[in-house]
Amino acid sequence: MHRFTEFEFGVPWVTGLFHQDWIYDGPTAADVVAKHLGEWSNETVLAVRRDAQTLLDHLPSQTLEVLWTAGTQYIPSFQQITGAEWTQTVVDLCAERLSAQADVRPLTGADIEDGLAHRDDVVAEIERVEFLDAEVRDALVQCAHRCTPDLAFRVLLRAIVYAPDGSLSSTQYQRMEALGSALHYGEFVVESARFLVEEP
Repeated sequence: MHRFTEFEFGVPWVTGLFHQDWIYDGPTAADVVAKHLGEWSNETVLAVRRDAQTLLDHLPSQTLEVLWTAGTQYIPSFQQITGAEWTQTVVDLCAERLSAQADVRPLTGADIEDGLAHRDDVVAEIERVEFLDAEVRDALVQCAHRCTPDLAFRVLLRAIVYAPDGSLSSTQYQRMEALGSALHYGEFVVESARFLVEEP
């Protein structure tokens, strides 16, 4: 089974939009998300909606803020909007984009893999990434238990890429590659963190 893309998808795809120059894509965070949703496939939008709705349904607003912040390079402050409100905004933007399509087929197969069989392994990897703040690790563990291990693992990958002074041992990375394979990720999902592997 294969996912619909070889690259990052879902909420981590959204967090990846907020890089150093994100403001050039739109005046507000919502405008940036809407712009990119309009340029990508229905599968991309469905994956974002699935992740965001899962987060919204199962995690408190403060935990959502921790996850969004950890997974982005330059996210706007949560002083004017709560984590729950922002996550609902993303869900609504997806719904608006999909409503404009005549025939949207639901995600199937590997694209609805939740990773429940790998929950313990995902939680163990989260807990081993000691360069992430304890608050971030706790939020990721909550996500693995209350949402899906698949979603928690993908947010973890994005968080470690943006964490200051992060590094991975070759053994850690190999375990992450194995998890990515078990979760049917494309070639470039786990590979995004390869540059953090310490040289022997």
